[in-house]
Amino acid sequence: MILRSAEPEDAMAVARVHVRSWQAAYRGLMPDAYLDRLQPEDRAPRYDFSHVDPKKPHTTVAVEGTEICGFVTVSPSRDVDMKGFGEMCALYVDPDRWRQGFGTALVQAGCERLMECGFRNAHLWLLTGNLRAARFYARNRWIRDGAQRVESMWGALLEEERFRRRLA
Repeated sequence: MILRSAEPEDAMAVARVHVRSWQAAYRGLMPDAYLDRLQPEDRAPRYDFSHVDPKKPHTTVAVEGTEICGFVTVSPSRDVDMKGFGEMCALYVDPDRWRQGFGTALVQAGCERLMECGFRNAHLWLLTGNLRAARFYARNRWIRDGAQRVESMWGALLEEERFRRRLA
């Protein structure tokens, strides 16, 4: 496995991982009809992997051979009550690669990137009811902080809960 910064030509492969992960992980948490309609071609144009500005989101991909198997995106926190925190905005691994160490490696890479940007604490938002992911994050020292929100993402309203952890 190689971890590297995402490049503009990675957009479609990252979108495929993103869509496949949603379709597998969110079954039973979101309507099947909605998940079945998701297409990488709709998602890929939204990615911008061309900048190096530390104030903007940064994506790291996990590559095995020539295949992008997962990715993590981090940025300064977008939450007004979390000034000085970094945020893990997205962490997705292709379902065929679950439980093979990609997620753990990507969490570590995301935390390292945030520390390089000067953050000592981070948070993330998790879809409420995603117990598999909640257990994964708990093993990686993330804890619920009690905050909840409803977020509109890809045209769906999602209930989420916030987790945080110390990075250093």
